[in-house]
Amino acid sequence: MTTRPPLIINRLDAERLQRLIDDADDDTLAVAEALEEELARGEVVDPKDVPEDVVSMCSQVQFTDLDRDRQIIRTLVYPHALSTTEDGISVMAPVGAALLGLRIGDTIVWPLPGGRESRLRIDAILWQPEREGQFHR
Repeated sequence: MTTRPPLIINRLDAERLQRLIDDADDDTLAVAEALEEELARGEVVDPKDVPEDVVSMCSQVQFTDLDRDRQIIRTLVYPHALSTTEDGISVMAPVGAALLGLRIGDTIVWPLPGGRESRLRIDAILWQPEREGQFHR
């Protein structure tokens, strides 16, 4: 597998995500296991220490699917917030899990169902809660 870029993860996000991982069912188990690996290798920091160029939970991210040469804007959310977030992508979906903790300019190769892979590049963070002082959302 290709070396993945370093990650920075908000401590509160990491705690909430660990609960989701622990409660994963058969449908989300593969993503949960990949997300758990990402949490283990990431640098976990206090919310106030998350740099402005890092994708955290509830961030609105502009990224490019390099395999399709398609730019996409999505807000990274917990599964329960999908129905109330118009452009939401769940962190428990393969592409959502791939975005977490990356910095602007990072590229990642991420496994998809069926043995395929997706190559994604972070282009911009249009909104980030930590940047707006929302440390305990």
